[in-house]
Amino acid sequence: MKILIIEDEKPAQEYLAGLIKQLEPAVRILAKLDSVQSSVEWLRNNTADLIFMDIQLTDGLSFSIFDQVEVQSPVIFTTAFDSYAIKAFKVNSIDYLLKPIDEEELRISLDKFKKLSANDVKPAFDSLLKALQETKQSYQERFMVHRGERLMSVTTDQIAYFEGEDRYVYLIKKDGSKFIVDYRLSDLEHVLDPKLFFRLNRSFITHFESIHSMVNVSKSRIKIELMPKAKREIIISSENSQDFKKWLNK
Repeated sequence: MKILIIEDEKPAQEYLAGLIKQLEPAVRILAKLDSVQSSVEWLRNNTADLIFMDIQLTDGLSFSIFDQVEVQSPVIFTTAFDSYAIKAFKVNSIDYLLKPIDEEELRISLDKFKKLSANDVKPAFDSLLKALQETKQSYQERFMVHRGERLMSVTTDQIAYFEGEDRYVYLIKKDGSKFIVDYRLSDLEHVLDPKLFFRLNRSFITHFESIHSMVNVSKSRIKIELMPKAKREIIISSENSQDFKKWLNK
């Protein structure tokens, strides 16, 4: 079996490749790609028996690959997406693996694809895309967090902003309380309502109501102060400032 891995994080690439080799020693890993562009270029000239594909890549969502090149191979998506996307995967015969990937779930997926005929692939993928298009306007409304042994649910109207710091992402509520969430900021961009939330820079995603003040620090850069106040200075780059201003005018 010849396998292509499309995943934007190098450690995740190596982990998945190692797990596959452990379960199927005879497998050949043809390539490990990290972007939509590199995947499209590879698929125009090559084929694989099976593709493992992350949803969030370095230059966009992997679904756009299928708009640019015909993919004949079965696809197993690896995803950290929320339940509305997972529901779409469940109603189709194309499989998905929720990160962090479990060895037994990977084994089941590989067994499933050994039994899948080539004629099953295209209809299943078309059905998946249709299901995703029908649900793409749904956004996450709650986040489960924990404090010690206690679990609680935080609704998006309680959230002031998200902050990425070191290797963690924190949810900061409007009352100032702070919780670790199991998301990357890049994942949050796709599950939060873009009318209410905006990615300010590499470290912050804010709710509209939590913007306390905005000051021009140059012709195109903007300094933001949030409420509750963040410990770090927040600057919107010149590249992002125009999109930010458009968002404010929605």
